[in-house]
Amino acid sequence: MKQVDVAVKAEILNGLKKKQARLAPKFFYDQKGSALFTQITSLSEYYPTRTELEIMNENSPAILSAVGACSTVIEPGAGGCEKAERLCRLLQVRRFVGVDISADYLTAGVNRMKSVLPGTEVRAIPGDITKRITLPKDIPRDRRLIFYPGSSIGNFDPEQAVRLLTRMRSHLDAEGSLLIGVDLIKSTQVLEAAYNDQLGVTAAFNLNILNHVNSLIGANFNLDDWRHVAWFNASKARIEMHLEARGPTRVSWPGGKRFFSVGERIHTENSYKYTPESFSELLKRAGFDEQTPWTDQKSWYTMVLARQGSVSRRVAS
Repeated sequence: MKQVDVAVKAEILNGLKKKQARLAPKFFYDQKGSALFTQITSLSEYYPTRTELEIMNENSPAILSAVGACSTVIEPGAGGCEKAERLCRLLQVRRFVGVDISADYLTAGVNRMKSVLPGTEVRAIPGDITKRITLPKDIPRDRRLIFYPGSSIGNFDPEQAVRLLTRMRSHLDAEGSLLIGVDLIKSTQVLEAAYNDQLGVTAAFNLNILNHVNSLIGANFNLDDWRHVAWFNASKARIEMHLEARGPTRVSWPGGKRFFSVGERIHTENSYKYTPESFSELLKRAGFDEQTPWTDQKSWYTMVLARQGSVSRRVAS
C-alpha cells in the first residue's frame, strides 16, 4: 500500500460508505489510468480529442491573434502535455507549467516537452486541481494563459465547475486569459458510443480505478467482480459512468468493509455536456465576461478564450 495523505484516504472511504457509493474521477489517474486515457483519446468512437485538435488547427491564426502577448501557459490536469506542446509552439511562450495529480505521468510529459521545446522553460507541479494550487512565486503573474482542454470541466457539476473556474481566474492578472475546451450536447448515440468503445478501453480505464483505490487504502477490490456501465442522462445533460457489481461482493480495507449486492453500483464519473449558451453563462458566473468561441462544423465541440470583463480589467489596472 502506498504512503497516502490522510485526507485522501478519508475522501475515498467517505465515498465508499455513502448509500450511493462513489469515487471521484481524479482517482482514475495513476500511471496506468493515465496511459489508458491516452489510448481512449485515439479511439474512433472518442471524438472530443480529434475535434478539439481540428478546431485548434483550423483556427490557429485567430487563436494567436485573440490571445495576444503571452509569456506563460499553465495547464491544470496536464497529463502527458501533448496538447500543450502544440499550443506553446503556436504562442511561442517563454514557459510552460503543467499541474497534474499523477506525478509520474506528468514528469514523463514534462521531460518530453523539455526535449522538443528547448527554448521554453518547462515546469511540473504535482497537485490536485480540485484543491487550491499554489504556484511558485518565481512564475510571473503577467500575461498568463490557463489552458484547460479535453472538456475536463465536464467532470464537475455546474456549481463545482464555477468554483474551479473562479480559482483559475484567481491565478490571472487583468490581462490574463483562459482557453478551455467544452463538449456540446449532441445525439445520445454519439455520446454513449464515446464512453462504450468496442475495444473496451474505456471499460478498462473505469475498472482500473479499483486497482488504484486498492493501492491507496489497502482495499481488496477484485476487478472480475465488476463491470463498466455508462449512459447519457438527458435530464441532467451528462454522461454517467458507474461500476456495477456482477454478483454479491464483499470488499474490505484496514478497519472497514462493505457488502455490495448484485447490480449495486459505484458512481465513478459524470461528464456534463453543454450548449454554447449554457457554458457561456457558467463562465460569466466565474467572472469571465469576455468570451471568444470557436466551434467545429458539426457543432459537436467548442473552444472558448475567456477573460475578465472590461470593467474588471479597468478596476484592476
